[in-house]
Amino acid sequence: MRAHLGDQLVIESPATGAARRDGEIVGLHHEDGTPPYDVRWSDTDEVTLVFPGPDAHVRHLDHGPPGTDTSDAEPASGSAPLAGAPNPGDVGRRVAVERRRHGLSRGETARRARMSPDYLAHLEEHPADPTVATLIRLADALGTTVTALRGAGIDTPPGQGHALLHPHLRDLTPKECRALLSTHGVGRIAVTTPDGRPAIIPVNYEIVDDDIVFRTAPGSAAAAAVGTDAAFEVDHMDDASSQGWSVLAVGPASAVTETAAVRRLVQHAHTAPWAGGKREMWVAIRPVRLTGRRITPADGQAATGH
Repeated sequence: MRAHLGDQLVIESPATGAARRDGEIVGLHHEDGTPPYDVRWSDTDEVTLVFPGPDAHVRHLDHGPPGTDTSDAEPASGSAPLAGAPNPGDVGRRVAVERRRHGLSRGETARRARMSPDYLAHLEEHPADPTVATLIRLADALGTTVTALRGAGIDTPPGQGHALLHPHLRDLTPKECRALLSTHGVGRIAVTTPDGRPAIIPVNYEIVDDDIVFRTAPGSAAAAAVGTDAAFEVDHMDDASSQGWSVLAVGPASAVTETAAVRRLVQHAHTAPWAGGKREMWVAIRPVRLTGRRITPADGQAATGH
């Protein structure tokens, strides 16, 4: 018997062949993948050292050496992956992106998620289908949700989750609104285009000296905001917990043309415009009115991670 990090160890009933217990292999003690293994059991979330007996087999993931033993790779009854599981590698890529976004090392992330750093490295670098318990720990460690890590609903708008049984909707203070706007991300600007039609344009933005700034191209729909009182909105919705917030900023929009100011904005930029192309026109919105609302459970528990 040989295994890799991330493989599933399945214990079967000698009488029926049905899976009685299963868990992720999160630690190897031999480089060739032979037993014993550190196994995190799916039913208890505990890690134990296991010397597999004759009633155990390894359900392999699709990866190469160590080991070429695939004779026990058939999935056991009751151990199939969740319906709608992402393509191989997608979860690991999302975990790596979130970890780097928070400036966390693999070691620190593994400590927070109570898992082996070697297993986290395997998860980020190889196809894997971690258990729900593992995803819950990772989501908690990274301040995100299992839904986000699995990429569920990536092509559907947020807000399709179940509404809270007892929701509480409260107004945000200007200070809270500024805090939610304070870094960078994607927001929406409402403009009237040159042909007189209203439009809402998504842009990735930065906050510099309390101004909301973004890059666009001269003559674009977003550039029509210059010289007007613009409305800019940003929000976050968590379908998994049915919570979220939204912030609306209103203020005059102007083009940034002074060379030193443009150079400073370029230096502060976290990302290039997602829309691509040559977008070198900087637009700044100076908020004169900030309003927002947050929806949480009525028992007063605040949403986390925002």
